[in-house]
Amino acid sequence: MKLESIRYFHVTRQYGSIRKAAERLHVAPSAVSRQIAILEREAGLPLFERRASGVTTTAAGEVLARHTQSIFREIDRARSAIEDLKGLRAGEVTIYAIEGMVREFLPRLLASFHAQFPGISFNFTIASTDRIIEAVLNDEADIGITFNAKPKSELSIVARHTEPLTCLVAPGHPLSKRKSISLQQLAQYPVALPNEAFGLRQLIDLAAKRRGIALQAFVTTDSLELTKQMAAVGTAVAFMPAFTVAREVSQGTLRAIPVDEKLFRSVATEVCIHRNRTISSAGQEFLKVLIPAVKALGQT
Repeated sequence: MKLESIRYFHVTRQYGSIRKAAERLHVAPSAVSRQIAILEREAGLPLFERRASGVTTTAAGEVLARHTQSIFREIDRARSAIEDLKGLRAGEVTIYAIEGMVREFLPRLLASFHAQFPGISFNFTIASTDRIIEAVLNDEADIGITFNAKPKSELSIVARHTEPLTCLVAPGHPLSKRKSISLQQLAQYPVALPNEAFGLRQLIDLAAKRRGIALQAFVTTDSLELTKQMAAVGTAVAFMPAFTVAREVSQGTLRAIPVDEKLFRSVATEVCIHRNRTISSAGQEFLKVLIPAVKALGQT
């Protein structure tokens, strides 16, 4: 199998689309299709299922991905190390992060970092906590930023920010004047929830189960932004750490109310890397600014 063909396969798998893979690789879609066809002939099995919405890997495709994905990560690390020896700060950092970090925190941090290291680029994927952990474990990501993640022996937590989980409501909501609220009281109102792959949802479900409460799930989604907006328009209540909605709270478009629930009192946003894998030079440089920034969350 040619390395180039395998690279085209991995980019297509990452983006779930031959067209998007071609854009990423700066080639024609036909070139991507041709390289995948070569691999499929060699394998004797289809590697992708073609659908109107894009492509997904078959069982054979997943086997190939599992055994070859580390090749390109090692190549990237070697390239970064060589550039570092030449006195350059080049390379690419792949990060999987929770959606709550992208509104203000990460754009400001990236802008500051780029001013110092313009040769380093970033490949960002916004995902659920479960998917982020999977990406770090499978060497798809250099760095993961998770929320309320379950401990994994293979992961090293290099930065952590803890603060209570709050209930978000619109200024005109019946709960908006309260100083705090219980989970039992929230059961009376429609709730906007992330889906079950999110660490946030897993925490909410665990707390509700322990209390014997059934929350009224009005909206279930993979977008934390949607849950926040459903709270802002007054249709539902939502849950997030206060730092993720600091701007909305200061502008008066949302109220963040403490929830009188033991499990909600100290939840963690964490930066993780693989314990037994060497991160690239570019990734190490970014960690130098990411770690103190995460530890300082909520202090401004």
